[in-house]
Formats: sequence, structure tokens, C-alpha cells
Amino acid sequence: MELIELREVCKTYHMGDIAVPVLKGISLSVAQGELVALMGVSGSGKSTLMNILGCLDRPTSGEYWLDGQEVSRLSADKRALLRNRKLGFVFQSFNLLPRTSALENVAMPLSYAAGHLSDREARRRAEGMLQRVGLEDR
Repeated sequence: MELIELREVCKTYHMGDIAVPVLKGISLSVAQGELVALMGVSGSGKSTLMNILGCLDRPTSGEYWLDGQEVSRLSADKRALLRNRKLGFVFQSFNLLPRTSALENVAMPLSYAAGHLSDREARRRAEGMLQRVGLEDR
């Protein structure tokens, strides 16, 4: 089973009466552990595709399957829950809370994850993650 599967995904934005097709029939399969690079010129749809893959947006048509679950038709609340449990992001602009440490920025989403991690456990896991990437002193 594929971890990520897109089937004929299309995304069209509407600007008044004008339809702007951005993604046109994208099909893609990514197996667990596989690495994929998404490259293209500015305006080619990379961010739109990443927003769909990250469950921040839905395709206009087509199907998006994540870990065996069809997610393209889920409500915004269900996509948010899925993001919280299964996805992580590294944004181009780092989107950190400015008055908190790296440890607090990493631990905070863990505290919200499925509502069952204690603050102590979230902090312990965050410390481990920061050590893995050499940022434990931040």
C-alpha cells in the first residue's frame, strides 16, 4: 500500500468569472520511506500541491489517499485532526513563536497531539527530536 497516492488531482482557483487551473490531472504514488523532491518554476503549482498534500486545502477534483484513507473530501475539522496526528511541516518561513524557545516550539504541537500526551512527555520527546537534529542547545 502506498503512503501517499494522488489520482487525477486537479485544482482550479476562481478570480471572479475567470477560472485559473493550477493543477491538471496530477497522479502520484509515494511509498513509505521513499524520498521525493518537488521542483518547478515560480507559479507552477508546487505550493498548491503541497497545501493539498498537507491537508491544508482540497483538490477541485480527483482523489488524495493518505496512509490508506481517502482524505480529499474530509471536512476542514477532520483534515486538521489528520494533520495533527500524521503530518509535519517544515515551512519556508519558519513560523515559530518568537517569544518561546526551540524546545517550547517543538513541544507545543506534541501537547495537542490526540490530547493524550502530558506536558512532561511532550517536552521529553521534543528534547529527543532536537538532539537528533543537533539543535538541543537552542
